[in-house]
Amino acid sequence: MYYFNSRNTFFKQPFGAVKEATTVSFSVTSDNEAIAPVLCIAKEGGREVRVLMDMHRAKDGTIKFTAEYTFDKLGLYFYCFKFDSGKYGIYNAGKGDGYMTDRGPWFMQTVYAKNFSTPDKFKGGIMYQIFPDRFYESKEKEELTWPDRVYRKDKDGQPFFKWGEGETELINTDYYGGDLKGITQKLDYLKGLGVTCIYLNPIFEAHANHRYNTADYMKVDPDLGTMEDFTTMCSECHKRGISVILDGVFSHTGSDSVYFNKEGRYGNGGAYHDPESPYRAWFDFDKRYDHGYRSWWGFPTLPDVDELNKDYLNYICGKNGVINYWLKSGADGFRLDVADELPDEFIEKVRRSLKQCGKNKLLIGEVWEDAVTKISYNKRRSYLLGKGLDSTMNYPFRVAVLDFIKNGDGHRFCESIFSIYENYPKEALDNAWNFISTHDTPRGITYLMGKNPDSSDRYWQSQQFVEGDDYKTASKMLVCAYALMFGLPGVPCIYYGDEIGMQGYRDPFNRGYYKWWDQDEYILKNIKWLANFRKSHHEYREGGLFFVHVSHNAVAYVRYEHEDEVLTAVNRGNGPETFTYKGKQYTIPALNYINAVIE
Repeated sequence: MYYFNSRNTFFKQPFGAVKEATTVSFSVTSDNEAIAPVLCIAKEGGREVRVLMDMHRAKDGTIKFTAEYTFDKLGLYFYCFKFDSGKYGIYNAGKGDGYMTDRGPWFMQTVYAKNFSTPDKFKGGIMYQIFPDRFYESKEKEELTWPDRVYRKDKDGQPFFKWGEGETELINTDYYGGDLKGITQKLDYLKGLGVTCIYLNPIFEAHANHRYNTADYMKVDPDLGTMEDFTTMCSECHKRGISVILDGVFSHTGSDSVYFNKEGRYGNGGAYHDPESPYRAWFDFDKRYDHGYRSWWGFPTLPDVDELNKDYLNYICGKNGVINYWLKSGADGFRLDVADELPDEFIEKVRRSLKQCGKNKLLIGEVWEDAVTKISYNKRRSYLLGKGLDSTMNYPFRVAVLDFIKNGDGHRFCESIFSIYENYPKEALDNAWNFISTHDTPRGITYLMGKNPDSSDRYWQSQQFVEGDDYKTASKMLVCAYALMFGLPGVPCIYYGDEIGMQGYRDPFNRGYYKWWDQDEYILKNIKWLANFRKSHHEYREGGLFFVHVSHNAVAYVRYEHEDEVLTAVNRGNGPETFTYKGKQYTIPALNYINAVIE
């Protein structure tokens, strides 16, 4: 019998993704088989290379076969171990293990740019996501800038929505008055929560409360404040050691914008009405489209742009472009909306523009899957190999954490975590955004204890609340989810209001106004404690990871750096669970967590 495990450094060294020109050592062991396998390696789209493995026999009779291979170019490689007979080979059985068969999936090796590095200042930190209109209003407004906006004085009121037979239409014209001055006024609260970075959903001028339909990239939306308010907010953040990340929506603009101007709000110009408009070439006009132009997922209010159009590229990435303007005004980086719908070439140009403002500027992408193996528009994406994104929103971790807390199966959780841990470049993983909730997902507490909303309309969602004993259980489940997340590689992210128990299914119910008057002290206290524990231990910054206990209801893992180790253990079960590590016994209470320094 032959043995190989890609996640065990006895068999493969070094672990995981490697930089260009790195030599990797492979070992296969056998109890009594003396036929040497052949290491077969192929770069994606390239020819197979075969390397004969050398045989070594240990004193105990164990046989070990070894070979080395230098990965000289970035990209994805695939490998397995075959025998000259061609009948059998060692292929990927999952969980890093190999198995003997006549065919099967090959192991994967990520190879990334040798000069790839990501900003150190974000590693080991804690991010806080803010939906600007819904966080805090600095003072009550007398009126909003445009008459087609509805001002919500009832801060505890549910966001507006429509519903009808068979379909639901959102109303995105109700505004609660949250603004940049309000964020500035609450910075000490965020500092007390352990926050080192805030990510703001779009703040550019736009004519919907979510502001993903950009009207003017060069202006703060007037109902959020002024450019002076923005620079003041950034300055006050930096005084407290808090970075500011903006949301860049560059795959489309709004139809109601200075660029497209379909609605005519901006006079007679704009690409829609004026064939001679300087913005005309940004957009794809053609009768084959339902609305006469290509739009994002068919929404007529979101006309797609040609990201590789020379004028558009210059507008976003040029010397006086959008990226440069906001970074020089105080921002510390960008999160790219729908990054998997942006060409790799465009993302690489954004990166170059961003890094010209400082190597410590951060570029994060919205990617919902494994960003290394991601294929979109029939193309393997390269944006996490060192020339594009610094890292991504780590949706696979979110799925793994919530699935474990809700349904159990620690082995599946461990496999999900290690799949990303093995595939991602370490530089990217250390800056990946790990989260439980976002503006695009149900809030964690609702997901964990609520009913499945997939076949229900928004009216049904609007009537659902976790209450009573169910809420007490849900709050403990949420804390357990955050405990898992806070200990994993990457940057833990808190979606505004999660820390006080805010509920809600999908948009718009996950985007309510922050309930400053109604805070769950149990959740808030635990998240503050978790944040403080994380910041107090350097192992969480860039340390390694291994699991020391895995069962259906409980998992425990260690983060380590050199000889220093810290333990995170979470139990989703109804009774205590005990395990032993390094001769010491640990008991995790029911539906609870423990953190400990390993002596």
